[in-house]
Amino acid sequence: MQQYETVIILTPLLSVETAKEVVAKFSKILTDNGAEIIQEDNWGLRKLAYPIEKKSTGYYHLTEYKAPGELINKLEVELRRDERVMRFLTISLDKHATAYNDKKRSGAFQKKTKTEEAA
Repeated sequence: MQQYETVIILTPLLSVETAKEVVAKFSKILTDNGAEIIQEDNWGLRKLAYPIEKKSTGYYHLTEYKAPGELINKLEVELRRDERVMRFLTISLDKHATAYNDKKRSGAFQKKTKTEEAA
C-alpha cells in the first residue's frame, strides 16, 4: 500500500462540531475501504492565501494514511460531491517524505528552549 496525505479545506460557515463530523465522514470512508490512518492533524480556522467562493478563511485538516491506489479516486469523488469542502489536495508520499513525517512525529524537529541551548 502506498502512503498519502490529503489536506481538506472546509467552509468557515460550519460550526466546530460540524467540521469534525465532516472530517469523521471522510476518515470513515478511508477506514471502511481498507486504509490505515497514520496521523490526523486539525489545523483549525486559518486565513486563505486567496479568496475561495468569496470566503477568506477555512477549516484546514490534514490526514496521513496508507491506502490502495484505487481508493484515492473514490475518496476524491466524495470530496467533490460534498458542498462543505471548498478545496482538497491529495499527494502520494515518496520514501523521503515518509521518513521526514516519521521524524516530525517523533519530535526530532522540536525547538530547543534557551535553557537547553545553554546547557
